[in-house]
Amino acid sequence: MLVSLTVGKVDAGVTVLLTPDKRLIEFPSILLPPNIVSGSIVDITVARNNESEAKAEARFSALQDQIFSSFGASQPSTPVLRCRNATQTSVVLEWDPIELATANLISLSLYRNGQKAGNIPRPLQMHSTKISGLAVDNEYTFHLVLRTTAGTFASKQVVVRTHKMTDLSGVTITTGILPPAMRDELTSAVERIGAKIVDSVRIDTTHFVTTEGRGVPWEKAVEMNIPVVRPEWVEACEKNGRILGVTKFYLDALRPGAPGSEETSRNVASPNSATPQAQKDLPQAPAQPQENKEAEAKKEESKEESSEEEDDDEEKAGDEEKAKATDEQKVRLDDRDAQKVVLRPAEQPEKTSSEEEGNSDEKAPEPSPGDGASFQDVAL
Repeated sequence: MLVSLTVGKVDAGVTVLLTPDKRLIEFPSILLPPNIVSGSIVDITVARNNESEAKAEARFSALQDQIFSSFGASQPSTPVLRCRNATQTSVVLEWDPIELATANLISLSLYRNGQKAGNIPRPLQMHSTKISGLAVDNEYTFHLVLRTTAGTFASKQVVVRTHKMTDLSGVTITTGILPPAMRDELTSAVERIGAKIVDSVRIDTTHFVTTEGRGVPWEKAVEMNIPVVRPEWVEACEKNGRILGVTKFYLDALRPGAPGSEETSRNVASPNSATPQAQKDLPQAPAQPQENKEAEAKKEESKEESSEEEDDDEEKAGDEEKAKATDEQKVRLDDRDAQKVVLRPAEQPEKTSSEEEGNSDEKAPEPSPGDGASFQDVAL
C-alpha cells in the first residue's frame, strides 16, 4: 500500500506529515530521506510482515509456558483441621503442615463459630493450638483460613463439643517421680476412669501427677502452666465420679487436714508427744541436807535486802536529779524574761549609818532569780 504525504514542520526528532484529507501524523525524522524540508512530498509503503509476526508470537508463547511451569504448576494446599483432644473447658486442635508451593504466606487465622479468634503465630512451625476458657458441655465450630499471594484457602469446619463434668475421657496425665507401687495404682485408677497416660509433657497434657517437684518433665509442666497435682486427685475423681478442682491437690498446697497430709501431721505430732515422756523419765536430783538448805535461804535473804537498798538509793538519786533539772529550767526561764526587758536602775541616795543599822535588824529580802543576770551586769 503506497501512501503520499506532505511534509509539514520538520524537527530534529519528529516530523509532522499531512495526509490528503488534512490529518496530521507524527513520524520519526530519522526514517525520512535526507534533505527533507517543509512542503516536500514523500511516498510511504505500508505492508504486514506475517513472518516476523509469527516468530514474535512463538517467542511469547514459549515465555508463557516457562512461567506456568515454574509458578503455576502447583498451588497452596487447603488446610486440613482436626480435633486432637477435648476436655470440659478446653480443646486442642491440630492441622497438617502448610503447603505454599511457590506462593508466599500472608497469614493463617483461626475462626471460632464464624468469628476470627486470632492469627496463628509461626504457622510454618506450629501445627497445633489449644483453646481454653470454653463452656462445659457446649458445641463449637472451628476452621482455618490461609491467606497467600496465590489466593485465600479455607479449611472445612470442625464441630467439637466439650465434655460433661462426669466425662473423664479427655483427661491426659503425664507422670513424674512416683514410687513404683503408687505408679501402678495410678495406672489402674486412670484406666478405670477412662482417662489416658502419656510419656512426655505435650500440648494436650491436662495434669502432671507427681510426689516430688523436680526433674525436666516437672520443669516443662510448670513452664506450660499445667496443673501439678498429687496422685490423690485421681483417687478423688474416681471416688466422686466426676472431675474435681485441683486447688486442694496441688503439690505445694499441702496443709493440715488436706488430703494426703495425715502422715505429715502424725510425723509432726510424734516428737511433741515424746517430749513429756522423756522429761518424766529423767532422774531427779539427790536431796540436799537440812543445813545446806538453811544456809542457802540466808544467802538469798541477804541478796534480796541488798537489792532493795540499791533500789532505794537509785530512786533517791533519780529524785535529786529531777529536782535539779526543774531548778535549772526555772532559772533559764527567768533569765530569758530578764533579757527581754532592758532595766535602767535609778540612782539611789546614800544611806546613813543609822538607817543601815536599822535595816540590818530587819530580815534581808531573798534575791530574786533574775538578780545577777548577765544582761543586767553588762547594762550597768
